[in-house]
Amino acid sequence: MDKQAYYSAATIGRKSRELLRAVHGLGPKRDRAFDPGRAALLVLDLQEYFLDPGSHAHVPSGPAIIPGVNALVRTFRGSKRPVFMTRHLNTPGDAGLMAVWWKELIVEENPLSVLAPDLEASGLPVIRKTRYDAFFGTDLEAALHSGRVGQVVICGVLAHLCCETTARSAFMHGFEPFFVVDGTADYNEAFHAATLRNLSHGFATPLLIEEILAAFGGGP
Repeated sequence: MDKQAYYSAATIGRKSRELLRAVHGLGPKRDRAFDPGRAALLVLDLQEYFLDPGSHAHVPSGPAIIPGVNALVRTFRGSKRPVFMTRHLNTPGDAGLMAVWWKELIVEENPLSVLAPDLEASGLPVIRKTRYDAFFGTDLEAALHSGRVGQVVICGVLAHLCCETTARSAFMHGFEPFFVVDGTADYNEAFHAATLRNLSHGFATPLLIEEILAAFGGGP
């Protein structure tokens, strides 16, 4: 598998727009306007395991999305809208097929299992997840209902695994998913583009961070 830094601080603006243009018009024509007053932000698995260059699971484009994700975190918090971080952790007893599919589990004792230090996560709820789906075996659905959430904004890594699976699951649980093109990253552009194409057709609305900030009445 080829890994690419298709996002960097210099390229993420241009490249994310290219990815978004490529899926324009793929979905059914529906009124899917983003409504900040009904939305929660989900930030998936921005752990050192995926961001540290020394990790075999390193996502080269991952660090480039952190500033934008932090801007979303600040905006949601400032507007008193729910924000949830997830942290993927496994034990041999709860891994299920994750233990078969991958060469190692992300265990809590691994120093790379922590959230990225430059992620603005202080004081936010962190949901431990054991599968790709952030709803599976967690209290995320109940937390969203308690916050009167109807829409979820999805950021994080990896776009084609945990982010895409959670977006599909959100749809199935009755939460309208919005998938942030420049707030998600993957091992390479092909994986990211495929996810955007699949989700755009039947599950989620892709959009840019600047569009979300504008809906809150702010800017980049």
